[in-house]
Amino acid sequence: MMSAAQSPTTLESKLEALQCHFTWDLDPGRSKLFRLRDKLEDIGTEEGNSWLGHIYNLRGFIQYKLGFTKDAQSLFSRAAEAFRQMRNTDEGPWLVVNYGNLAWLHHHLGEQAESQDYLSKVDALMNKYPSPSQDELHPEIYAEKAWTLMKFSAEKKLLAADYFEKAIRMQPDMVEWRTSQVIGLVNASKHSKTGLGADILEKMRIAKEQDPESLYLAVHYLEQYAKKGERIEDEARELGRKVLRNPISSYSGMKAVLRVYRNHVSVDEAIDLAEEALEKHPDVRYLKRCAALCYKWKIIFFRESRPKQSAIDRAIILHKEVISLYPHSSLVKKIDLANIYAKSNPSKAEPIYQELLKSDLEPADKQMLYNNYAKYLNFDRQDRNRSIKYHMKAAEIPQQSFFRENSITVLEKIKDRSRNRMCREIEEFLANLQEP
Repeated sequence: MMSAAQSPTTLESKLEALQCHFTWDLDPGRSKLFRLRDKLEDIGTEEGNSWLGHIYNLRGFIQYKLGFTKDAQSLFSRAAEAFRQMRNTDEGPWLVVNYGNLAWLHHHLGEQAESQDYLSKVDALMNKYPSPSQDELHPEIYAEKAWTLMKFSAEKKLLAADYFEKAIRMQPDMVEWRTSQVIGLVNASKHSKTGLGADILEKMRIAKEQDPESLYLAVHYLEQYAKKGERIEDEARELGRKVLRNPISSYSGMKAVLRVYRNHVSVDEAIDLAEEALEKHPDVRYLKRCAALCYKWKIIFFRESRPKQSAIDRAIILHKEVISLYPHSSLVKKIDLANIYAKSNPSKAEPIYQELLKSDLEPADKQMLYNNYAKYLNFDRQDRNRSIKYHMKAAEIPQQSFFRENSITVLEKIKDRSRNRMCREIEEFLANLQEP
């Protein structure tokens, strides 16, 4: 029997006060959850991954949000086991978030006694391992919260950097925290017009010195030299060979090094590197995704000469495979496939777009689709007016994103050139556009 002291109201308030995934305002749409689930699965579970416990914790939460409660419970248990193996001890402050997740899960399953048991475990841990800084969370909690928030919006990435800063200040010997903080800051600045600030570059330099084994970080660091105008082809190729020798996962730096190849070496060498990796690991779906991306670059973005039919055929095969391997998170690849067909077999592009336009998508995904369809109509169909209509449809969805900004920029350029009969309509549309 639950005592009066542990009434449902009291239990609920204690649960709300926990620091865990259920209280961190992580409520994206289902499509984002599916994409994130696939990304986390692609990280891999090789021994020595210092974030393995955190990965299982977030995967468990995602499975709960998607309605797979048994999977969630199993993943939370694997998280606890990963922490035990990594830290070589049965308990520690790193289990606070995990126990909080389990307290919430049992509560949602109607198992209030088990929920209360995990609440008691959280209390015991927090009493035994208090934060070294009064009025702040324990650095282990800050670090997990930061690592988790990095996977969400740009605003949450910047908040994550602040949490990492607090964790590092209290526990400066955790090298992986500094590395992840820098990677988060780089990702948050991905679409920034000003690039990385001097403060972030300095953090990156320090992190690289402390974590020389992180090839992911090394690739990003090398790219900063390229942005200053330095030639980095040889260093990029050397990093590419190192990435090939490492265990393959989305944390290995493969996609990052392929982007550096594309921008600073050649897209053909990027394809060769991806194909070599795939030859070594033919069943790794993440590598198929990387290879498909390289072929997309060659066919869609590097159009100085028509690609060979063999490259187009390979691109189509890879994209179809990736779509089947990521059934719940393949919207981008379906758009890419349509765009590849637009350059090679136009009659097959429009049906893919029409099917996607009829599908039930969340606002952010609609925005991305409308923006891409508008470009396809303009460049591949020369249908300028319909292209403008779809840029308008992307822009009027009140959600801040790269795609919305891009569509607004295109519309403003058309208006300023004053050569289109829809200029007056565009001007009125932009004047009445609501900010997100």
